[in-house]
Amino acid sequence: MIALAAGLLSLRFLPALPPLWVLLLLALGAIALLFSRVPWLGIFLIGFVWACLSAQWVLDDRLSKDLDGGTLWLEGRVSSLPDISADGVRFDLEDIGGARAPLPRHLRLSWYGGPQVQGGERWRLAVKLKRAHGLVNEFGFDYEAWLTARRIGATGSVKDGKRLQPASGTAAWREAWRQRLLAVDANGRSAALAALVLGDASGLTKQDWQILQDTGTLHLMVISGSHISLLAGLLYALVAGLARMGAWPQRIPWLPCACALALLGAWSYALMAGFEIPARRACVMISLMLLWRLRFRHLGLWLPLLGALCLVLLFDPLASLTPGFWLSFGAVELLIFGFAGRLGRWAWWRTWSRAQWLMALGLTPMLLALGLPVSLSGALANLIAVPWVELAVVPLALLGSLLLGMPLVGEGLVWCAGGLLELLFRLLAAIAALASAWQPMSAPVWAVSLAMLGALLLLLPAGVPLRLLGMALWLPALWPHSLAPDYGQAEVRVLDVGQGLSVLVRTHGHAWLYDAGPRSGDFDLGERVVVPMLHGLGIGRLDMMMLSHADSDHAGGALAVFAAVPVDKVISGEPQRLPRQLVAQACRKQDWEFDGVRFSSWAWAGARESNARSCVLRIEAGGEVLLLTGDLPLDGEQAWLTEHPQAHVDWLLAGHHGSRSSSGALFLRSLAPEAVLISRGRNNPYGHPHPQVLQRLGSLGIAAHDTAEEGALKILLGTRRPLRGERENARFWREK
Repeated sequence: MIALAAGLLSLRFLPALPPLWVLLLLALGAIALLFSRVPWLGIFLIGFVWACLSAQWVLDDRLSKDLDGGTLWLEGRVSSLPDISADGVRFDLEDIGGARAPLPRHLRLSWYGGPQVQGGERWRLAVKLKRAHGLVNEFGFDYEAWLTARRIGATGSVKDGKRLQPASGTAAWREAWRQRLLAVDANGRSAALAALVLGDASGLTKQDWQILQDTGTLHLMVISGSHISLLAGLLYALVAGLARMGAWPQRIPWLPCACALALLGAWSYALMAGFEIPARRACVMISLMLLWRLRFRHLGLWLPLLGALCLVLLFDPLASLTPGFWLSFGAVELLIFGFAGRLGRWAWWRTWSRAQWLMALGLTPMLLALGLPVSLSGALANLIAVPWVELAVVPLALLGSLLLGMPLVGEGLVWCAGGLLELLFRLLAAIAALASAWQPMSAPVWAVSLAMLGALLLLLPAGVPLRLLGMALWLPALWPHSLAPDYGQAEVRVLDVGQGLSVLVRTHGHAWLYDAGPRSGDFDLGERVVVPMLHGLGIGRLDMMMLSHADSDHAGGALAVFAAVPVDKVISGEPQRLPRQLVAQACRKQDWEFDGVRFSSWAWAGARESNARSCVLRIEAGGEVLLLTGDLPLDGEQAWLTEHPQAHVDWLLAGHHGSRSSSGALFLRSLAPEAVLISRGRNNPYGHPHPQVLQRLGSLGIAAHDTAEEGALKILLGTRRPLRGERENARFWREK
């Protein structure tokens, strides 16, 4: 079982999938090894081959490159509860047909400003389709891995549509239940109760998510293994309690009935919540645990856990791409490790506090490895919130939801559940105000491995020799060494922020940010991309944030950055158009030097519109030059050339994301850059980069590097080394 699990888990770390003929040879070799002296090696290869085949089928189901960016009419059924927000609705589509070309089996669609969409309905839609493509940066959320794990072959935006059939099936039943639940007065928390009962987290506000993240209680507000386990445990305890009190019929064995009732409750709750990956994982674990309790208790607790791990990965090898997979199995392993073999009976309060200590300490290295924030108040918050939610809110919400047909009883229970939840959120907000989540600097694999070993040592029983050595093993992971560039060099990163711009410049002891990425509604790339990059690199302060101009694709993420890290100075070509929280100075011609790297800024005095007011930044390290021009148009480029007649640059950031209104032929010939960097969104509606710009570059022999194709771009200015795109760090799920 260990060999099988290792083979299945190895998929997560592959840069590319082996060819089919290699997998065939490995499968034949595995069969032969099963009858040798090392059968475990054959079992490992069987797990590896099966995982690779499963992943290859998902990749083969992706949208064809010929259809990428095109608009098609298609038909399909809404397969789950749609995520409803202020600007539109997002939903999954399956049972797809009616198109002129083969399409993936599962699509993830967005419809902005469209009509109401409900789960279980069948629609005919005009959709602009996109391949399963996401922003690729060194740190932050990996959208392509998330799409691959959910087996989504393409995303798209709906342009028009017509409802063909009303809602039907399980999704329609869940949708009707959601609408009834949302209509109940639950002290303003009906949307949060829908998350607990039906797994619909779309109603939680951004502020709610932030509070939950800061207090380490995110797992409590969505259907997770703990909720399903709780229900199964309560049903098991009900039968066991009746048997212990002598109220259970003696002719009927109570243990099989308790296990069967717990199993039925767990699977019913999971189906009601949409049977997503976490619910399926929990059901498998509970099923094996109940089977162990019924027949195999003498074999120890590790056996059902290992069996659950193998079963989950056999049914869904791509589960290992999700952080929840590692955290859920890690949590159970820690509980077994922390409680197994202890002598004597502990008081309930000691057991409960011990469990929170195990989670807080033991899961922290895993959070570091996954690049997730660590809650400094998580142990205290969970000590209160877990019993509050799982012993009071969830039972009341479930019972009230089931009894909504009896208005006074059902609505009263839901009202009580909502009131308890509102009180909890107020308490969690107070705890979060004392200590918010900490996003540490990214640590190397060896440092995280040492921290994991240190956590296990600290969790050993008191009196074990060398137990306190675990504290020292944490140090390299909590305070890793920052790999800043050498004196006289500058590390420049053009972040992959889609249709926008953000450039991070770091010298030996300082850091600057040129533009902060776009923001559209609640979708803030400053928060989702720029801030994780700063935290991952260990940058706790910015010497300057230069916002070329105030358009939202350049300055939209500035407030999120300003709230996340201290910023000494803000400079912009349009300071008067920025939010009032950003007290900015006007861009002007200025030169300065830090750590042996020279900077110079410039603003066009004759500018008459927003793009023309873009602040230009020139960076020189060791004679190697980079020029950033924001959205400066052609006549602005000529003005810059007039003041810098002998200028030469090695790297040029294409103005206005590659628009034909910038990067003029005279400008390119005069500067003679070796390469041009283009920051833009894939399949953007503006047609960037424009074919005329690409033709100019090609005719002058200038290389073009594109964030939409290569991911974030990294240059070590002053070394004259080749540029490196983040997509060169290969992962099998990343589109080449």
